[in-house]
Amino acid sequence: MATLRALECLIAVTDTGSITEAARLLHSSQPAVSQQIAALERETRTPLLRREARGVSLTPAGRAAVADARRAIDAAASAVRSARATGEAEGGSLRLVCAQSLTVPLLAPVIRAWHRHHPQVAISIREAVKPDGLFSLMDGEGVDVVVVPGPFDGRFTSTVLAEEEIVLTAPRGHRLAEQSAVELAELDGEDLVHFAPDNGLSSWLDRSLSAAGVRLKPVVRTAVTSAAPQLAAAGLGIAISPVSAVSAGFPGVVRSFSPRWARQLVAVTPGEPDPLAARFIADLRTRGVRVPQDVQDQLRPS
Repeated sequence: MATLRALECLIAVTDTGSITEAARLLHSSQPAVSQQIAALERETRTPLLRREARGVSLTPAGRAAVADARRAIDAAASAVRSARATGEAEGGSLRLVCAQSLTVPLLAPVIRAWHRHHPQVAISIREAVKPDGLFSLMDGEGVDVVVVPGPFDGRFTSTVLAEEEIVLTAPRGHRLAEQSAVELAELDGEDLVHFAPDNGLSSWLDRSLSAAGVRLKPVVRTAVTSAAPQLAAAGLGIAISPVSAVSAGFPGVVRSFSPRWARQLVAVTPGEPDPLAARFIADLRTRGVRVPQDVQDQLRPS
């Protein structure tokens, strides 16, 4: 296989008409350039240059080769420019997969900023309600960063992004509305707005309640994470969800648990994040989960 250096030498000899001048142009020696040309001629099995009294000229095979040599050198330079631009967030693409509930409160502000400051980077998002199968995408090089609740133990690299509070939502006038924080045991026997089985929060909540010895009565299930607090506010029961599921202007009540209940959010990458992914992950860590001000106000101790 011809090397890029040999092709550079062929181009330089063509442009200067002299092996001596080509060596000077390439900051090399005349014997080194001659060796590269000789290696290229062995590879092509035909002479590429005619040695003449006033220098060198191309044979028909040389003329055919130099056109493709220029394209190869240009392509190599373009590859370097593209890689450098991607590393500097001035080009390339990012393929993201995230838990459905995190798209708006965690990813949206960062993606909006990247559209403004790094418009040449193409960002795609695939949402999921269950983590099953997400990580198989990285084996097939189908994703660069997966953003999910943690902690995550596995063969991939994970970076903690933020800590997100788990909260209680209920209709106004609920018996627990006057409390600034609620103990989990106080919910025993309550009607629950639960999550559908295809939402990963369903099995997570079942495990959490079982471990705490608390029994609730599911009265309705939803696959949409942000719908659970709204259904609770409408009077169908209580809901337990990440605070990111509670929207601005929420018509019900939002309460913290005592002791405080939280989960980690992590970014998972196939290996150590490349510069583009690392920059995006750093921005996610800086911004964290955005909680509407009116929801924050409800969660502050009175």
